[in-house]
Amino acid sequence: MDNCIFCKILSGVVPCAQVYADAHALAFLDIGPFEKGHALVIPRLHAVTLPELPEVEAAALGVAIRRVGGLLLSRLPCDGFNVLQSNGACATQVVPHVHFHVIPRWNGRAMNWISGIYDNTAEMTAIAARLRGA
Repeated sequence: MDNCIFCKILSGVVPCAQVYADAHALAFLDIGPFEKGHALVIPRLHAVTLPELPEVEAAALGVAIRRVGGLLLSRLPCDGFNVLQSNGACATQVVPHVHFHVIPRWNGRAMNWISGIYDNTAEMTAIAARLRGA
């Protein structure tokens, strides 16, 4: 895709700070990191959202994400990491190319994650049934 910044990175037109690469994926440091070491893992195949990515490519991307997480744990090092992925502008996806954020975390550093709740168990059960197609 000519206007996709991640495709330009993949083609070498735009430089990146690469941390991992294989036949299916590339990982590089995010230029606006939540934490130092925050990496983006992208498929070499252009797809805007995860459901658009062929399953074989999605599976290979999972392997790359696992390897990048291991690199953060062993070589940064950090105590843990988050994996974050967004689909669509409403979900805060900024670059229209599938990508996963692998964000290092350390014990003792706060993370602002406020969870919500369902109104009741029936609501939760109804949503699960709708998602299953029941």
